[in-house]
Amino acid sequence: MHYWLMKSDAGDYTIDDLERDRVEPWTGVRNWEARNFMREMKKGDGVIFYHSDGEPSGAAGIGVVAKEAYPDKTQFDKSSKYFDKRATAKKPLWFLVDVAFVSKFKRTVPITEMRKTKKLMNMLTLRPGSRLSVTPLTREEFETIAALARQNFMKKEK
Repeated sequence: MHYWLMKSDAGDYTIDDLERDRVEPWTGVRNWEARNFMREMKKGDGVIFYHSDGEPSGAAGIGVVAKEAYPDKTQFDKSSKYFDKRATAKKPLWFLVDVAFVSKFKRTVPITEMRKTKKLMNMLTLRPGSRLSVTPLTREEFETIAALARQNFMKKEK
């Protein structure tokens, strides 16, 4: 089993949307490295769902890869913002996976908190300049994020 972090702009698609829809094709990835990561994904792989422009930006829940990589149909749709005139049915350029909802975190784990967490210091998403919407995680990184989500950082009144 492998683990992944998948980003979505909170204004486009949220963990609440995934919970409602239950399974969603992860369309619109137009970065070669992120595309290649999706082609490596296997059914059953764990996914951290990350809101990239939320308040705060951070990890919002868990999903699972429900269907392995297949051609993203939006690359062929001339009315789609993801249309790519270079792509053909015989030679598709862009691929996607289906992601299924597992759970929503009780709280979003902010990127600022992740940056301060020693066990996450080598996480690809946290590297300076990283803008990829799909990145691999180690099992320890996946479990650390899930554990952070369970913690309550609210100050207790004295």
